[in-house]
Amino acid sequence: MTQPPPEYPEYPAQATQPQASPQYPQQPPTYPQATPTYPQQSPPYPQATPTYPQASAPIPPQYPQTPPPASPAAAAPPSPGDPAHPHHINTDARRVHISNHQRRTDATAVGNLLLYLPNFLCSLCVVGLVSAFFGDLAFVVILLWLASGALVFHRPTESALARRLLHLRYPTPQERAKIEPVWREVTARAGVEGRNYELWVEDSDSLNAVAAAGHIVGVTRFAMNELPNGELAAVMAHELGHHVGGHAWSGLLGYWYALPGRVAWRVLKVFSTFVFHVSRAFGCFGVAFVVLFIGGIAVATVSTLYGLPLLILGVPYALAAVGRRAELRADEHAAGLGFAPMLAAVLGKLHQQEQQAQAALTAQNGGVPVAESALSKLLSSHPDYHTRLHHLQPYLQPQRPY
Repeated sequence: MTQPPPEYPEYPAQATQPQASPQYPQQPPTYPQATPTYPQQSPPYPQATPTYPQASAPIPPQYPQTPPPASPAAAAPPSPGDPAHPHHINTDARRVHISNHQRRTDATAVGNLLLYLPNFLCSLCVVGLVSAFFGDLAFVVILLWLASGALVFHRPTESALARRLLHLRYPTPQERAKIEPVWREVTARAGVEGRNYELWVEDSDSLNAVAAAGHIVGVTRFAMNELPNGELAAVMAHELGHHVGGHAWSGLLGYWYALPGRVAWRVLKVFSTFVFHVSRAFGCFGVAFVVLFIGGIAVATVSTLYGLPLLILGVPYALAAVGRRAELRADEHAAGLGFAPMLAAVLGKLHQQEQQAQAALTAQNGGVPVAESALSKLLSSHPDYHTRLHHLQPYLQPQRPY
């Protein structure tokens, strides 16, 4: 059976009326063409700064005026006597361990004595010629001269040599209170009895020290007052190295026995110079006669002594070379006691003084540098700064832990 489709309610149809379009004006609106005018000058403002009551500001609290900490770059270096100095050492008294061997004779001391042997033989000849005037006592004179070398280790003789030749003096109580603790620290590290040596002072404004005879250690006033106690200890340890190595007594002993030959050589130089000036009054014939006479004596002396005088001409250069080696050995002694950084600083100051002296000589020479001759370098008793610093490098390098 076929069902009719469902019927839905019908809505009333709305009447459609034509809508009229809006009417717009055909002409565009007109706007005012004139630009509005603004005032060309800003209104005047008061120029004076307004004042505020001062009483309203809070008063900050008052604290002690402590200066702000300075930066490390701007901080002044500590003074030599300041314990904060990096080269300041502790000199408090402690137990000292004395070693069995207080002294030794190293290779440089032995070499020094051997090199003085030609001078000693020449001095022996001079003493023998002089002793001939004493007749039967000539042999006694020679023996007395040979025994006089023991005076090098005689304390009163050492004191006389220190005063007359080295211009040293005993320290004042204030100076002794400054240098004795440093010396005690040096000898304690070395295991040496410090009372076996005497401390002396030289009134000098240069940085220097000296080991003389067998028991004298001298420092300059500048080194004592201007160096930190660690650097002063390094200087004194260097001089102690000359003593314990035998450099001081061997050098003085050789110089003592070579002294008669040196005196005779100077007398001959003065006499030959006088004769040469007198011979010039007789013209070329007189000069030639003097030259031949002195030359004949020289040839006879050389041939009689088997060329020994010729060896003497090279002795000063060999002694200077041995002296430079002795300085390096003394540096190693001070570095072995733990004073290597302090000794390097002292060497730097010595090098600076040498440069200043060289600059002064250059200024006196009209700005032309004064070059050191090769012979003067060979006759120098101390190595140069770079050589000494090079030999200190093994002691300056940090030790690796094992």
